[in-house]
Amino acid sequence: MNLSLLNHIILSESKNDKHLSYKYCIIKHLFLKGPSSISTLCDSVSLSTPSMLKLLNDLVDIGWIEKRGLGISIGGRKPDLFALKDERALIICVDIELFHTKIAILDNNCNFMSEIKTISLPISKSRTDFLSNLMPQIQTVLQSANIDKNKIMGCYVGMPGLVNTEKGENYSYLIDNIENSPLVKAFEEALNLPVIVQNDMAGSAIAEYRHGLAKGKKDVLVLLMDWGVGLGIIMDSQLKRGTTGFAGEFGHMPFVENGALCYCGKHGCLETIAFGNALSKTAKADLLEGKKSMLNELSEEELERIEPEAIINAANRGDQYAIQLLSNIGANMGKAIAILIQLFNPELIVLSGKIAKAKQYITLPMQQSINTYCMTQIREEMEIVSSELGENSRLLGYATDGIDRFLEAYLKQVKKIKNQAKTV
Repeated sequence: MNLSLLNHIILSESKNDKHLSYKYCIIKHLFLKGPSSISTLCDSVSLSTPSMLKLLNDLVDIGWIEKRGLGISIGGRKPDLFALKDERALIICVDIELFHTKIAILDNNCNFMSEIKTISLPISKSRTDFLSNLMPQIQTVLQSANIDKNKIMGCYVGMPGLVNTEKGENYSYLIDNIENSPLVKAFEEALNLPVIVQNDMAGSAIAEYRHGLAKGKKDVLVLLMDWGVGLGIIMDSQLKRGTTGFAGEFGHMPFVENGALCYCGKHGCLETIAFGNALSKTAKADLLEGKKSMLNELSEEELERIEPEAIINAANRGDQYAIQLLSNIGANMGKAIAILIQLFNPELIVLSGKIAKAKQYITLPMQQSINTYCMTQIREEMEIVSSELGENSRLLGYATDGIDRFLEAYLKQVKKIKNQAKTV
């Protein structure tokens, strides 16, 4: 991550402040935990009350934090709560799907500062072509929202595929790497900003854990069910990413003996019989063979790539063929989820993404399969729910993870500079 571009953004008024690292810690705590009392902040940062009061006053003076309400009192006066002010720092969030890309600007309190722009920009193998089409769209969003570019911390790019966040590389898409440089560098050079590249599943999991139904839970699985399927694993209140960040490639577990060829190169992956791509391909083939369904109302262009929403809408209108398609998805998914329950013993499973909108059409057959294939003692304490965050939840997750990572990077940089000064 290129941090040299960030020096003028965060706490620029205090760059020479010997207490700067403590101020970063306070800001990071308030971002992660929300409005907090002085005593809570003292415990978190390990400072005395007088020292904390001085730092809080400094942060209030430069406009980074504000008093926001009163806390709970065990006895006596209720304590003041301090919180981050809105719009102090901004982050560009880019959600790349297989066939569409979304762009939005959020602030340090995860408020949307721009309209969510959805463009027909499918992901591809060509990095150059994709970036040349994406960058003008980002500039349009910045201009239409009248964003102060000096407040932008960086950009967070979420996308499908095998993404190694530490190396900033995607091994599935945008891989025409002529100069042998990582994808994150190409984004940073195009935007002239620090960039984080992450798998889209992380965005869904973090959104649910920080803002959704998984908030306050300890052991949760988040299933992102779109064109493919991804798994977010939250164990002991931490998102598990794996050694190279590839944890959760649930859709590519072997599921059907001698099954269809998956785009990953293997045969019989779960994604070949479940989720968006399989749903669309099956429906298209059946309709071309004369299957009777309300889906026959689709145009030739819509039929070429049937959106999951079209099938769900048909099911909601009582179309028996669409209902059966979704039921098959749910049954196969339930069998696969039974394996996850046996492995992780979660307290909660959250279903998110396009296919999750089908609700009872997949959850009922899914639950039946789980009952069939999972041990009663393990599944009886577990609940399955559909996400309530809406179709833009990943953007919220990207902003949350991105701001957290940028703040942590700033803090490490400040501590490094401080240590270097001590050795001089």
